[in-house]
Amino acid sequence: MRPFRLFAAVTALALAVTSVEAEPLARTLFGSKSMPALGASEPIGSYARGCASGLMQLPETGPTWQAMRLSRNRHWGQPETLSFIQDLSAYAATLPGWKGLYIGDISQPRGGPMTGGHASHQIGLDVDIWMLPPQSLRLSRGQRESLSSISIRTADQTRINGNWTPAHAALLKAAALDPRVDRIFVAAAAKIAMCNQATRADKRWLQKIRPFYGHNYHFHVRLKCPPGSRLCQTQKPTVARLSNGGDGCDETLNWWVTDMLNPPKPTGKPKKPAKPKPVKKSAKTYVMSDLPAQCRTVLAAP
Repeated sequence: MRPFRLFAAVTALALAVTSVEAEPLARTLFGSKSMPALGASEPIGSYARGCASGLMQLPETGPTWQAMRLSRNRHWGQPETLSFIQDLSAYAATLPGWKGLYIGDISQPRGGPMTGGHASHQIGLDVDIWMLPPQSLRLSRGQRESLSSISIRTADQTRINGNWTPAHAALLKAAALDPRVDRIFVAAAAKIAMCNQATRADKRWLQKIRPFYGHNYHFHVRLKCPPGSRLCQTQKPTVARLSNGGDGCDETLNWWVTDMLNPPKPTGKPKKPAKPKPVKKSAKTYVMSDLPAQCRTVLAAP
């Protein structure tokens, strides 16, 4: 290659790299929007790579709920999500010691990657529900910022603690039985407790309860794509046997409180180092080209 052509090629490559590096992060763009995109409610893309139009804001206070951490402006969801919250909170208010529910994050006004704290919650169909039983639904804005939830598992992550009650189990069961719900993420210790207490004839609903770390102060409900949502990507089961009707109360569950916490030491001869895998992008590093094309329209909408 001639020197001039080589110089031109290197310059073009450098400009391309600079252009990519200079492209703003999607989480910055979506996090700057304080109001939803006008239009019909529509989840676009997947729970962890998408956006949403026409989201509705959960009222800060309802007859059986209060939205927490109002400063985050993350209480926007699909109509189905808000209806689910209203229904589940009404049930929670019938449980001993519960006046309703404290609601954590749902989505940003236009969905999309969040400025921090979540990889999912991007299309208005995820909602975090606190483990703390509400004693008051008249909290001030300041109290909603300072009040904290409670953990329902031990510090070593293997068992439920004294904060776990039959009411927690009843609440999670009610959520799992709702046909709108796809899955629920909760600390493994909680699922183990529910598996141990459920009868053989009453365990099918446990299929929706999925163990996951970091979900001891709240449980995370994920709703199915609403009927007719052609741009919403349905999530496939993460455990093969669950798709065949299993309940997940088996050795795959025990892994979360054994090998996951204390990985077994390798035995035998060390294996030859594998080739490094390319670094996968995450919600923290997505740019607009990583999201569905329709998200550009959502971001630019009035």
